[in-house]
Amino acid sequence: MQNPDPTRTIAPRDPNVVMRLERMGSFHQSRLSFMRVLLRRLKSESWTFERSVFDINERGVGRAVYTAHGPERSYSLVAFANDLPPEKRSDRVIATEWDATFTLFDGVPTEEDVDRLSRNVPKQEAGRVSEKELSLSRANRSVRLWDYVVGMLSKGQQPDLEKIEDVGYLMRTTAVYGSGKFGAADREQSSHRSECQGPFQIEMLSVFLTRAFVMDLVEHMAKLRAPDTAVALDPALRRRFGIGNSTGLGMAPFLLNHPALISNWISAREEALARIRSLPSATDDEALAFRRIAARAQLHSDYWTSEHPVQIEKLKHLRADMETLCSHLETADLASNLPWNRLWLWAETALSVEGQEQLASILMEPYGGLVDGLSCCMSADEAHFYRIDGSMSIATLKALIEDIYAWALEIDWTSRDAQARVWYVSEEKLEPRMGERFDEPIEPYEQPLCPGRDAARMYADLKGFADGPVAIFLLRHPEHRHVVRRAQIAAKHPYAEIRDNTISSDVMPIDLLRAKLSFFGACHFDPRSDRWVRINMFQHAPFPHELASGNADDWTYPYLSDQSA
Repeated sequence: MQNPDPTRTIAPRDPNVVMRLERMGSFHQSRLSFMRVLLRRLKSESWTFERSVFDINERGVGRAVYTAHGPERSYSLVAFANDLPPEKRSDRVIATEWDATFTLFDGVPTEEDVDRLSRNVPKQEAGRVSEKELSLSRANRSVRLWDYVVGMLSKGQQPDLEKIEDVGYLMRTTAVYGSGKFGAADREQSSHRSECQGPFQIEMLSVFLTRAFVMDLVEHMAKLRAPDTAVALDPALRRRFGIGNSTGLGMAPFLLNHPALISNWISAREEALARIRSLPSATDDEALAFRRIAARAQLHSDYWTSEHPVQIEKLKHLRADMETLCSHLETADLASNLPWNRLWLWAETALSVEGQEQLASILMEPYGGLVDGLSCCMSADEAHFYRIDGSMSIATLKALIEDIYAWALEIDWTSRDAQARVWYVSEEKLEPRMGERFDEPIEPYEQPLCPGRDAARMYADLKGFADGPVAIFLLRHPEHRHVVRRAQIAAKHPYAEIRDNTISSDVMPIDLLRAKLSFFGACHFDPRSDRWVRINMFQHAPFPHELASGNADDWTYPYLSDQSA
């Protein structure tokens, strides 16, 4: 990303620092996360919302339609509720039934559209949708909270806050599919629309409307159980519920398969941080706003729980970091002499990687004017970068490999630990999987998801090749085409390539998952293994009916005792 701001004197961080898996697995949501980008747009453009259909019986079976009306177009979430026996409830991709299923319809559906969708959407992969549908998703109830909340509301009582905070959602999605899967519309159909140009805006809108449906459904079920005594959730308590999500290995290869796009995401984030670090001074109001957001982030870390040993250790570091940061802020000079850069340089030695990345996010909060416009730079025309420049000289290609993949050239790729894992695609579900190279017969099915190793292999062949155009080299070694393409993309996109071994014996795929999900705006990552994680989305956010008068942006971190939503 070019520097459009001549006042920015601090350069963005080195990709060799940022693009390590340990650091990417410590990213936090920020002003540039896609949920917050969506709600800022919905608020600024005065979108309106309506629930035109809500036909669900006492067993919790039926349909609903929620429509978002924008300046030019409308989008409708069509939801189907199901009475799912507990023994059939599963987050696994092989599940065939769910508590609720959804599609985001392009426009306002007719009754005939909803009837057609009712025969297909509940089947998910086994059904078919059309080019009028933009996404397909499904969700399951929280075993710990659903019946409890319905029971409390039906008795005229509010659920206990501690029980809510322990889970944070009443349903969690197990997949939100878009961009052409199962017959749905390709992204090309909507990417030219201003509201859809940003990454994953369709999917975020689907989840935002899904949250509204879930909360309406739980109150509806309580009312049907006890019409005379049931009450609605207190609005402040209601906002403490988000939408959970269970995400596994299927998401991990995305960061490797979309290098230009990922570079634009991270470039925007790093440009924002660099702009703020370059500020020569801060006003009293900006310093106060930052101290308050740091206190709220500390509270946010206290609410974050996990049972996974890796995340428990990261949370221990994060809470210690936030205590250290807030203590430091009591006396730190935030007024002049590049205050944010001085704070950042202090953090590089005083805080863990987890705390440093939390600081990177909260530094953006007082500076929407510097940061928010960068969200327009986060999409990518990836096809434009896929053509290989065959005229590039071999000497130039060698120099690129030595620069971008220097870390990979230092690895002994004959070591069993260095190549212990294999990425492949399962035959049953066509989903990415990871297996053990030396324990399973899966190597013939390996996917090209280890750029470091492949770059080292190509470099070994390049060393014995005379200088000339890359095209001549690729005629002799066509197996290296994908690495040449990646190197040429990374030459123009500094954050395109992960600077770590993605098939080592100690690789943690959840680092890839968290990096991507942080850009969605997810919070409270709760790994269930090194390969899948649960998160919370839109927790504390206003609901559609509150957006016009509520805060569309400052909702991620819990409020302090003297604040209200």
